[in-house]
Amino acid sequence: MTKPEILTFGCRLNTYESEVMRSHAAGLDNVVIVNTCAVTGEAERQARQAVRRAHRERPDARIVVTGCAAQIDPERWAALPGVTRVLGNREKLEAASWSEMALGEGHAVSDIMAARETAPHLVTEFAGRTRAFVEVQQGCDHRCTFCIIPFGRGPSRSVPVGAVVEQVRALVQSGYREVVLTGVDITSWGHDLPGKPLLGQLCRRLLALVPELERLRLSSVDPVEIDEDIWKLLEAEPRFMPYLHLSLQAGSDIILKRMKRRHLTADAAAVVARARALRPDIGIGADIIAGFPTEDDALFEQTLEFVRANALPYLHVFPYSERPGTPAARMPAIAVPERKARAARLRAVGAEAARAFHERLRGRTLRVLMETDTAGHSEEFAPVRLAQGAVSGAGRIETVRPVAVDDNGLVAEIL
Repeated sequence: MTKPEILTFGCRLNTYESEVMRSHAAGLDNVVIVNTCAVTGEAERQARQAVRRAHRERPDARIVVTGCAAQIDPERWAALPGVTRVLGNREKLEAASWSEMALGEGHAVSDIMAARETAPHLVTEFAGRTRAFVEVQQGCDHRCTFCIIPFGRGPSRSVPVGAVVEQVRALVQSGYREVVLTGVDITSWGHDLPGKPLLGQLCRRLLALVPELERLRLSSVDPVEIDEDIWKLLEAEPRFMPYLHLSLQAGSDIILKRMKRRHLTADAAAVVARARALRPDIGIGADIIAGFPTEDDALFEQTLEFVRANALPYLHVFPYSERPGTPAARMPAIAVPERKARAARLRAVGAEAARAFHERLRGRTLRVLMETDTAGHSEEFAPVRLAQGAVSGAGRIETVRPVAVDDNGLVAEIL
């Protein structure tokens, strides 16, 4: 029997959901599952290539396509050669979708906008990973002008505290030392639960109720929704990782307004300043879109200067990608080559900031979660590899001292 092969594209939430599907589909033979992303046209292109490659290399395999791109446009994916079934984002997480009988029942994609709750799932293993992801929230109630994801994920809904605690406890018992809380818009967690708790309260309760959890980390957060409990944890809780990844998108107020973001540059800069005041060596990342419609040279320079002035070391830069049906897709476009050129300039400034940040960490004592025998990430999410000849083991937490910096991060000796 051939275990199901799962090809995952996109976010950490998709990674988590792929593990849910791996468990549900464990009894199926000769199946390829393609878990798609719809954030950019490039992500969709890569997923389509994967479907075609799977059919070419395994012509007898049954291909199931799911994820955000499949949810938004199921007919397009169903038409690809070799595709047996298309599943929506709700259906892919239901055990009943993964029986032999279900595979022959055709496509199943329900109205995601009608979803009102998120069923908890128990995952105890992430294939090939030493860091575990836990879904705490689904969907998004905001309508940024560039984003199609709410139509793939539906409205925002939260996983109850008890279910999150149970999931984290199970992962720790399986040997995971670090857990990352993830979702589509995780800082909206709790708005639909009794008492409307905030994300920081969830983090506090997790750390209190699972004392054996060594490291808790957040995925991308909205700059204007970081609550006071999160700030207090950053300041005083050593098990709460000193890293923030901001859903920034631009460093120009005009572009942020045209994106319909809820923050301005002053808000983001204040978050960065406060974080560094509390934890001077905190790692800070940011998502940025290069070449958003109407972004002229002067507006792009504002974003470039914001990144430079705030010394953001860990950038995820994406050339703007039109998403059909979004307001931004109807705005005056920037030429694709220019988008790519701007993305390259942003990445170069980010690389300078990363090198400077890593230089500040050189000589310090760091705790690194090893992802291979020779490389991992520190608490600040700095990439670290062991000095030549040193070997550890994936899943171990090593105490190290960086002795050198290069373009790939830090080189360190085990203490």
